[in-house]
Amino acid sequence: MLSNIFLLKGKNIHDLTHLDIYSYPEDISKKGDKFFIQKLIYGHDQGSLINNSKTLKSFNSESNKKNLFIFDNPISQKVNNQNICTIGINSKMIIGLIFDNDDNILDYKEIFEELSHELLNNEKCCSFNDEFEIENLLITLFIDLRRYGDEILEKREISTQFAGVFTKVFLFGLDDVGKTSLMRRIKTGKFNDNYFTPSKKFNIEYLQIDENQLSIWDLPGQVRFREKWLKGIQDSNILVYMIDVANQLRFEESKREFWNILNNYELSDIPLIILGNKIDLLTLPNENYNDQIERTSEELLDFFEFDKLGARCWKFLFTSVKTNYNIYKLVETIVKLTNS
Repeated sequence: MLSNIFLLKGKNIHDLTHLDIYSYPEDISKKGDKFFIQKLIYGHDQGSLINNSKTLKSFNSESNKKNLFIFDNPISQKVNNQNICTIGINSKMIIGLIFDNDDNILDYKEIFEELSHELLNNEKCCSFNDEFEIENLLITLFIDLRRYGDEILEKREISTQFAGVFTKVFLFGLDDVGKTSLMRRIKTGKFNDNYFTPSKKFNIEYLQIDENQLSIWDLPGQVRFREKWLKGIQDSNILVYMIDVANQLRFEESKREFWNILNNYELSDIPLIILGNKIDLLTLPNENYNDQIERTSEELLDFFEFDKLGARCWKFLFTSVKTNYNIYKLVETIVKLTNS
């Protein structure tokens, strides 16, 4: 699986003291081996000497004369036991992918070329003069390549192993509502109190439930990542929206982002589960607990105007990732709604 994407940029790519290094989701410049970047550039150079064609065969056409960026052929290399694929851009920059050891780089070379060309020459999404544009390019490529790995390669591999149902679950919501903790709880059954910083990492986890293979997508909830939600939602079989019920100060923001997605895109046929997470943080009297839960549920449904969802297939669940409350019921509901 693709684990990291990076870009190396400088007037002289070999001058490490003046080299700009961008990467997502991990900072590759902070790897334990201080010579990692040097080895990576050397490996790319050696590969280019062997395969020095400067134009992508897929894009040889008259239109190339109008392209802003020319790409070297992809170079496969292994650095510190990591599988890496790099492409030179205009002979001045290197963009690259880092994979887990069990991935075959050959599965990604063509799509890496095509997506890079599409984003840089057709959509012209990045001039490389602005850090935000570079970050946006890397995140966009990362999500698109992970989607390819999940929805093409992974699905193909699963289909050869069993004749079950492949279900894509898209998990979204504001930052710090508990999405990454939910993923960890579902995958490992554990909760870690030490994770306080909202994650900026896009992740996919797999869960086998009887004959159902769940592919659960978790995209970060910070403002700058929300425009990427649409990329993740594509081809989803079910949506899961998470709300922090203990943080009323962000209810209005959460409501706005929820309806922004549901009103602007054709999602009416996709089942929806709404999670009211962190129910354990609400102070509810034990003697009237069930009544209070019901009242709190009605208040949330009223504030978020969930009645406007109409006849679409949707469910609301209170959850507590910390105490494991309703987590199994959530998984059951996902399977039930996607199989109905």
